[in-house]
Formats: sequence, structure tokens, C-alpha cells
Amino acid sequence: MALNKDSVLGTMVFVISLSLVCSFMITGTAEVLKERKLVKKRNELQQIVLSAAGVDSNAGNFQTLFADRVKPKLLTLETGELSEQENILDFDERMAAINPETSTKPKKDLAKIKRRANQVRVFEVYDESGKLSRLVLPIYGKGLWSILYGYVAIEPDFNTVGSITFYEHGETPGIADFVTDPDWLGKWQGKQVFDSKGKVAIKVIKGGAKEGDVHGVDGVSGATRTGVGIQKAVHFWFGPEGYQPYLNQLASAGGQ
Repeated sequence: MALNKDSVLGTMVFVISLSLVCSFMITGTAEVLKERKLVKKRNELQQIVLSAAGVDSNAGNFQTLFADRVKPKLLTLETGELSEQENILDFDERMAAINPETSTKPKKDLAKIKRRANQVRVFEVYDESGKLSRLVLPIYGKGLWSILYGYVAIEPDFNTVGSITFYEHGETPGIADFVTDPDWLGKWQGKQVFDSKGKVAIKVIKGGAKEGDVHGVDGVSGATRTGVGIQKAVHFWFGPEGYQPYLNQLASAGGQ
């Protein structure tokens, strides 16, 4: 028996069918957009890590360079243990940090981040001969107005800064632009994170570091609190609740 489209039943069937079609279309579109967003985040991450590691991503396909030169691993901060997993580039430290089941409240919250993910991604970068050239480690912490997100690249002595970079912040435009200024970021290169006793000693110094100071980085006039925030973030992340257990293990094992 043919269905009368003008009947109540016919109208209901039409409405339900239309709703199902629209629902499928919206779901499909959302999945496509989600995957595109993930691809964009992966690409940005790979380019940032390569840049921090001193690898020229313009010298070839950055995805190929990343696959050939970089080994991303998941670090358990408390123990310093590393693991590998599928889709590690999609691991979200920010979501892990706000989830009570996958995060910890720092005992000494120098970086003012409130909670710290129990696991973070770290990136071992190798040269063309297969020798470890740098470790690229994520950091973040409170500046004057915002949380600054960045990476510190450490040389194979596990103490010397190879580079520091910030890819996201909400500090005062014009005043805090120095956090992305290559000249200021370059002042970190070659500085020592730890002193002879293994204590985090690197420091942003108001008025400028003295000549020969292996731990001092020049501060920027008018942006003292942002500079101090960066210093505290580095101290936190390279301290006992951050990368110190991991770096100590690497140093004891001779980098293996």
C-alpha cells in the first residue's frame, strides 16, 4: 500500500528521514574536519620540533625529515621512563593535564600551571649519521597575563641549551614580543641549565648578564615579569617534578 505523503504518518516518515540524512551529513562533515584539524596540528608540531632542533625543514619535505631524524617518545615524568605508542603525535598534554586521572598537582608550582600531566611527549633528534644531536622538550608556564607554550632543545651533554622557542602566548603585544624575537631567543643558546651541583641555575637577569656568565640570560627592560615567568617555567620543567629524573638517567647511561 502506497504511503500518503499528505497524511500524518507520511509527514512523520518524511521528517524522520530528512533528520537522519542531515544527521549523517553533519557527522560525516565533523569527522572530516576533525581529521583535517589533527593533520594541521601534526604538521605544525613537526615543523616546530625540527626548527627547535636546528634542522632546516625547508631543505626537503618536513614530514620526511621528521620521520628520518626524530623519534617522539612518551615520558613518564615521575620515573623518567620512556615508552613508544601509536599516534603519539596526537597525544594531547593539555587535556592530560586537566584530567585528574592523568595529571598531578605540583608540590612546588613554580610555573603556576596548577596541574601537570603525568606523561609528556619528548623528541629525540638525530643527525644524518644516526647520532643523537638534541633533545626537544616541551615547557609551559605563566607569564604576566598568559601561559606561554614552547620548547627547549638540549644538547647531548644534557645541560647545554641548543635553543628555546615559544609558539603560543597571550602576553602584551609590543612589550612581550621579545619572546618570539630571534635575537633574544638566541641569547639562550650555549647557556648551562644546571650548575656543578646539579641544581637548576639558569636565570633571566634584569639589566643583563655579566660577561662569561654561563647561566645568565639578558632580561628585557619593561617586560620583567614575563621574563621571570619564563625563568620559573624552565626551573620547574628541568627540576625534580619535570625532566631532571629523565636527564639524570640519560647522563648516567652515557646518553644511551
